Parts: sequence; C-alpha cells; structure tokens
Amino acid sequence: MSDFIDLRSDTVTKPTAEMRRAMADAVVGDDVYREDPTVNRLEELAAEKLCKEAALFVPSGTMGNQIALRLHAAIGTSVLCTEGSHVHTVELGAAARNAGVGWWSVPDGDGTISPSDVASTAEAAERHLPPVSMVWIENTHMASGGHPWPADAVSKTATAAREADLRVHCDGARLFNAAVATATPAAELVTDVDTVMFCLSKALGAPVGSMLAGDAETMATARRFRSELGGGMRQAGVIAAAGIISLERMIDGLAADHARARRLAAALADRWPGSVDPEDVSTNIVIADARRLPDKLLGRLAQAGILAGGLGPETLRFVTHHDVDDAGIARVIEVLDEIAGETGKADDAMSTYRGLSGPDGI
Repeated sequence: MSDFIDLRSDTVTKPTAEMRRAMADAVVGDDVYREDPTVNRLEELAAEKLCKEAALFVPSGTMGNQIALRLHAAIGTSVLCTEGSHVHTVELGAAARNAGVGWWSVPDGDGTISPSDVASTAEAAERHLPPVSMVWIENTHMASGGHPWPADAVSKTATAAREADLRVHCDGARLFNAAVATATPAAELVTDVDTVMFCLSKALGAPVGSMLAGDAETMATARRFRSELGGGMRQAGVIAAAGIISLERMIDGLAADHARARRLAAALADRWPGSVDPEDVSTNIVIADARRLPDKLLGRLAQAGILAGGLGPETLRFVTHHDVDDAGIARVIEVLDEIAGETGKADDAMSTYRGLSGPDGI
C-alpha cells in the first residue's frame, strides 16, 4: 500500500530515516534485567517529559492500558469511562479477562467526564451496584473526534476522584496532540492523574511501543504485570531508539498534522454540508457523518489511491500524520472534488471496502 495516501490511522506511519539509523546503531542489553541502556534512556526521557517519577516501555498502548487496570481497579468493580473509550470498545473485551472489571460508562459528548459524573457513580455501591474503583480519562478522546481535555478539566475531574477515593488513569495514546492543541505542556495535562499511557507508534511515528508512567513504586508493580502479560522484550533497545527520536523530534510536527486535518474537514464540509463541522476539529482526527456523504465513498476513494476508515455504519474517520504532507491533502481534496461532481446518494457510505476499515489500527 506504499502508493496509497493512507488516512486510516496514524498507526500506519513508517519510521523516519533518522529512526532507522538510530535503531541500527542502538546499544542494547537485556531489558528484563534492566540492562538495556537505550530502553533505560527512553524510560527516563518519558518520565522527564511528564514530570513523573518513572516510566515503563511496553509493546503497545493496549498493554499499557491493561496494566493500568490491574494497578488501580479491584476485581469485581467498575471503571468509570465514556462510552466510546478505546479501552471500553476497542480492546476486545480484554479488561474482563485481564483485570476482572466491568464498566460504568457515560455519554461521549466532548470526550470529558465531569466531576458530577464522578460523584454520582462513586455512590454506586450504596445503590447495590458494583462499586467504581477508578476513573478513566482518554486524552485526546478519539470517538468524539480527537477532542483534547484541557488541563483545568483534567484537574477538576481528578480532584473529584480523589475526594471519592478513586484512582485516575489517563489513556493518552495521543497525549502530545492534546498538548499541542491546547498549548499546554504534556506534564500539565497529567499532573493530577496517577498513571498515564501514551503511544510512540501513533502520531509520534515510531514503529513500535508505548510508555506507561507514574510513581516509582507503581511502575515497579507495573513492570511485574508487564512480564505476566508477556511483555518482556529483552534487547528492546533496537525499537526504543526510535521512541527516543519520537520524543525528541516528532512533537513539533503535530501542529501541521492538526492544520491538515482542519483543511480536510473544511473541504468535506464545503462539498457536503453537515458531514463535519470544521470548527470541531482540533487535532489530527476528522469524524464525518456518512449519511451526509456520497454513496460508497470509502471504495471510491480507494480506487483513487486514498485510504480512510470507519467507526460504524454511520461514521467515517480520516486521520492525518507525518506521512501525509500538504501535497497529499491537496490530492485528497482533488479526488473529493471529482466525486462531488458525480451523481450519487449519501445513503450507504460504508457498504463497500470494509476490509480497509477494521479496528486494529484505531
């Protein structure tokens, strides 16, 4: 698919030339013994970026999230999250097997959870319901269109959680997108959370890996849970080296990804009014209403060498990233113009090309 303009997800990025050189030259050791200097440096850098005591390199964001559930949620309790949270809808029900927990979900809305949501759900046990043991923040919130949580909203929700004796985890798969969009250091977005996970392999462009961060004692326990889940990676410095480049070089490019997403959203809204609100696009994700778009749009785009995805029968998703430049977005808009000039009904945009819109890259 190298000739395609791929907007299915920011997971499809290829490592940069600088990453490849760093990976080839990485000094390595056995990370399970804590002897890989490149992994150690990546973990130190991640902790520094977030002003946390320690960080842990894990193979995937899903593993980082599953470890966080084990860290904070007691078996038989519920986790407060939004309906469309990644951990709730996309991780294949792993929480039930790995942590023995259920969910207490609130509507997605703008992707945030209010202090009043926390207060009301914390009383669940008094109403003969499974008690809530932790609050789950997703920043940015993918299902609501990549909305970022501002620092004050995180702080208010985390304060309410502490008052209810609940722990707080931030699924920050795209945390640095949130930081750039809100003009806030990433550390300030997670000051009040107990643990945070962010992906190196999404917007930051590394080929593999995510980071889980928190206090030193919690990360020591997380390291044991990582081994229980099969996440010990031995000479992992060869991939950690790319993660270091991600944190040192790739954050500055996220603003351009956001600008391209808004440009794409504006093009969709101009050609098919009501399909998307460009003012609602603040990071690198564009969620569009398939009912307002031409018939079989994904298939028609694919025929022109452009890949996009879907979140359901009524929703299309386009995700910008560093492998799609201004010329790529210009080409997408050119194809949208061609499709707009054709005759078609916007009643079944998801009826074909499902093979390119599966959940694995979300």
